[in-house]
Amino acid sequence: MTEASESLSVLTEVTRSLPSIGAGLWVTVQATVLGALTALVLAFVLGFMARSRRGLVRGVSRVVVEFFRGTSLYVQLFWLFFALPILGFKLAPLACAVVAFGLNYGAYGSEVVRGAIDAVPRAQAEAAVALNMTPWQRMRLVVLPQAWPQMIPPFNNLLIQLLKCTPLMSLITISDITFQMDQVRSTTGDTATVYLLLLVVYFVLAYVLTLAMNALESVAKARLGQPAGGRA
Repeated sequence: MTEASESLSVLTEVTRSLPSIGAGLWVTVQATVLGALTALVLAFVLGFMARSRRGLVRGVSRVVVEFFRGTSLYVQLFWLFFALPILGFKLAPLACAVVAFGLNYGAYGSEVVRGAIDAVPRAQAEAAVALNMTPWQRMRLVVLPQAWPQMIPPFNNLLIQLLKCTPLMSLITISDITFQMDQVRSTTGDTATVYLLLLVVYFVLAYVLTLAMNALESVAKARLGQPAGGRA
C-alpha cells in the first residue's frame, strides 16, 4: 500500500469515526475547563491561606501545595481512581480526572496568586487603610484588581499544561480525544498520520485557549488604564 493510499485510508476511517472522535474531543474540553475552574478556586484558597497571619493556616497551605507539586499527577490520578474506592469513596472517572487536575494545578496556581498579590506596591494597601477600608474591601477593590493582570500569563501557561496532561485520562478508562484517535491508529495501522492529526487538534485547542486568556488579560489591563500586552 502506498503512502497516499494509507493517508486516504486514515482520512476515511477518521470520517467514519467522527461521532466518537467528536465525543472524545468534548470529553477533553470538559476535563480541561472543569479542571481549570477547580484549580482556579483552589489556587485562590491556598494562595490566601499562604498569606494568612496565622502560622497554622500558612503551614497547612504549604504542606498541601508542596505535596501536590512534589508528587506525580500520574500517581495522583491512579490513586483517586484505584485506591480511593478501597477507602469507601468512589468517583466517576471524569470526576477523578477533574479532581486530580484541580489539586495538582491548583497547587501551582496558588504560588501565582501569592506572588502576584505580594507584587502589588504596599503603598496601595496603605492608601486603602487611610481611606478606612476593611481588609476585604482593600483586597477586593484595591489589591486584586492590580494583581489579577499579573496572574493571567502564568495562569495561561498552567492552563496549556493542564490541556496537555489530559491524555492521561485514557489510562483510567476515559474515552478522550487521544483514546479515540488511538482507536483509529489501531484500525488503520498508520501511526504517523493519526498522531499528526492529533498534534494539530491539541495545537488548535491550545491556541484557542491562549487567545481567550490574552483577551482576558487585555480587558483586565484596560480596566487599570494599562496598555494591552496580550500575545496572539
